Amino acid sequence: MKISEDELIMRGLLYDEYKAYENSYQVYKKLYDDTGAEIYLFREASAALMSRNHIHESITRLKTWDKVNPNRVEVRRLLIPLYLTIRQVKNATIEAEHLLEQSKEPMDLDLASNSFLYAGKFKRALDLLSRVYETVPREAILLRMVDIMDEFTDERKKAIQLLETHRRMNIVSHDVYVKLLLLYQKEKDINGILETYKALYEQDNDQQYLTKIIDAYIYKRDLDGAITFLEADQSRNDILYELYKTKKYFSKALALIDKLYEEDKNSKWIAEKGVLIFENSKDKNDKKMIQDVIAQFEKAIALGNDDSIYLNYYGYTLIDKEVNVKKGISVIENALIQQPDNIYYLDSLAWGYYKQRQCDKAYKLMKRVVDEEGLEEAEIIEHWDAIRQCK
Repeated sequence: MKISEDELIMRGLLYDEYKAYENSYQVYKKLYDDTGAEIYLFREASAALMSRNHIHESITRLKTWDKVNPNRVEVRRLLIPLYLTIRQVKNATIEAEHLLEQSKEPMDLDLASNSFLYAGKFKRALDLLSRVYETVPREAILLRMVDIMDEFTDERKKAIQLLETHRRMNIVSHDVYVKLLLLYQKEKDINGILETYKALYEQDNDQQYLTKIIDAYIYKRDLDGAITFLEADQSRNDILYELYKTKKYFSKALALIDKLYEEDKNSKWIAEKGVLIFENSKDKNDKKMIQDVIAQFEKAIALGNDDSIYLNYYGYTLIDKEVNVKKGISVIENALIQQPDNIYYLDSLAWGYYKQRQCDKAYKLMKRVVDEEGLEEAEIIEHWDAIRQCK
């Protein structure tokens, strides 16, 4: 039984919908052979392209039809990708030249650019894509232009300018930001990287971008810039606090410490407050201040904090300020249980023995400190000089 044209059309459309392009190719080929209607020839060639099969046959059939029906842009639009599929780049560029004589439509300029790109005529391809982008400023076109400018025409800075202008004037995908980051990295432009991550963070509020922003500031050695950013952002007060300490902005750190404790009730912030009170004090021998420092450490320890860093700081304060040398030594010994080879803890213990006039013990410990650490730090030099004179 002969199948009607309408039935074949329905089958072809159904095959297209399910991407069964080999089947749809056979249907449209039969429809064209039966009717000679150009629409079926064009659909046949499109199915051949999608299936990447019957390419040579489709080219031959299109060229035959083109001799009888010359100068049809539809034929050029099909021949160019067909030729490119089988790597006949020269033929594709010839068809592209014909297409450009017939049409100035953006879609045709775009299609023709592919031939010149494959042929290594990068300036020509870029010129065509630029004309398309001027008419239809689509992101996909811009990204193709940028790839050419980056890889082939040595116009990376101009590519960056185009991307920056586009993203400021349009809602863009992450692809634009990824491309910007790549180009800025190639240019070793840390400021560009920083500003791109800021834009991503503003758009997505993703903590990974905030981390990248801080990393960029640190790489630039611009801790004040990071501080200003985090003060405005207010989402990572823990990082802000560490930066305050690094820059010795102790009064700012103190203003933040109670807020940090309220956020997670971690006793380390109480111990940190003890450190800050001491570091922020102008008079390091002020007795009221020292008692306040000790009170903070004792409160932190009572709440279960036994971090050796704070134990050492607390014990050393008890020893150095001669509040309770014996207790200070005991606290330092607890810190050394956690880190028995920590030079700074051993220095603190040696200083405790010195304060008790246990000169031999102090000397043996301090000699180990000096042998391992050297005489680079002022406090170690001071302790070593004093202990060597201990009698």
